[in-house]
Amino acid sequence: MSEATLTVAKAESFQVPAIVAEVGPEATKKFFEFFTVPIRNKNTRIAYYHAIGRFLDWCGRAGFQSLEDFEPITVAAYIEQHPGSPPTVKQHMAAIRMLFSWLTEKGILAMNPAREVKTSKFSRTEGKTPAPPHQEVQRLLDSIDVTHLVGLRDRALLAVMAYTFARIGAVVSLTPQDYLQVGKRSLIRFREKGGKEKEIPVHHKLEQYLDIYLEAAKLSEQPASPLFRSTRGRSRELGTDGLSRKDAWAMLKRRLRDAGLSTIYSNHSFRAAGITNYLENDGTLEVAQRIAGHADSRTTKLYDRRGQKVLLEDMERIRY
Repeated sequence: MSEATLTVAKAESFQVPAIVAEVGPEATKKFFEFFTVPIRNKNTRIAYYHAIGRFLDWCGRAGFQSLEDFEPITVAAYIEQHPGSPPTVKQHMAAIRMLFSWLTEKGILAMNPAREVKTSKFSRTEGKTPAPPHQEVQRLLDSIDVTHLVGLRDRALLAVMAYTFARIGAVVSLTPQDYLQVGKRSLIRFREKGGKEKEIPVHHKLEQYLDIYLEAAKLSEQPASPLFRSTRGRSRELGTDGLSRKDAWAMLKRRLRDAGLSTIYSNHSFRAAGITNYLENDGTLEVAQRIAGHADSRTTKLYDRRGQKVLLEDMERIRY
């Protein structure tokens, strides 16, 4: 097994299940390679690892001793008893099918037992992530005490999410040099899922928030360092490490409570809020898709919450 494969596996705390190890060292090698070669996104890698681990644990409890014992009915029986929601079941099935396809392609298994197993049909016309209305987004930004660096940082970070529809992973990965000037316009360069980069113009309000924060933090002197940094302990001084997605989530919850707003919102809520606000103000789905970095406009449509407002207005027509 290559050192690079071992390094990734160790970093993710991956372990080879006994039912895979029983097949032999080549199966162990290909099992680890599955999570490093075809799957390049860390979040997908972890989600698939847990999905496959859950399936293999179930198989072990059912008495299976080896991967070679699996048949289509084995996978179908697992899916039949799966207690998850339809989207969760579909994700787990995708992970299982992809693993067995990989092992079959590499000669570990003679056939893919998951290839013909179907899941229940499921479709969603609207996402389930709650999105705050634009008044609440502005209320949140206005509520932040910006007399110190931490407040300036938090306002700038939340504004980046609100005005760019960016994923939180891309936001916390920003560096000062990703905020660039081209002629008279400011741009932000994001590194998105799948190794993609995109540059989008900066809204004038976001430009103001970022300029004030960068000047106060003197971050332009360190262009390759994290743009949004964690604090040193409980002080209001910024350290050298970048904020993690978990740090950003905790910050958002704290800011929502301080502003007297619901804490049901998450970092991803700003993606839905931004897309909805853009479309409400006569933006096009095509451009929203490009700003959001979606490969398919149907994905962008899932973030459109305008239909919820129409439904609420209709429901209020019921009067007793």
